Amino acid sequence: MSTQKKAILVLEDGTFFEGVSFGAPVTSTGEIVFITSMTGYQEMLTDPSFAGQIVVPTYPLIGNYGINKEDNESCKIQVRGFVVREYCATPSHWQNIRTLDDYLRSSNIPGLSGIDTRCLTRHIRSRGVM
Repeated sequence: MSTQKKAILVLEDGTFFEGVSFGAPVTSTGEIVFITSMTGYQEMLTDPSFAGQIVVPTYPLIGNYGINKEDNESCKIQVRGFVVREYCATPSHWQNIRTLDDYLRSSNIPGLSGIDTRCLTRHIRSRGVM
């Protein structure tokens, strides 16, 4: 991320979370869902079951192994947004072919980092907010 820009996630109940933008610099809407797996963000992004949703992994570090040619669940990114605690801009896996930021930008999908995703998850669970 060459320049960090502030970004805000606003839920329909008015609760908001401030963070930093990565991926495409666009506005998006969708149902927000969380996922508790510790790996597999590339699979999450391309899984058709997440189509049209804004996905929030609760695992704190995302982007550290980059994007590879092997781990897509479909031929394109399915989500409308991706919200993470900490985005790693310098992946280190040997199969890495691009960063998560580049991958999201290529499909015009926004990312938001610097969010307390566990707090957000508790909020979603307690209120059923979309």
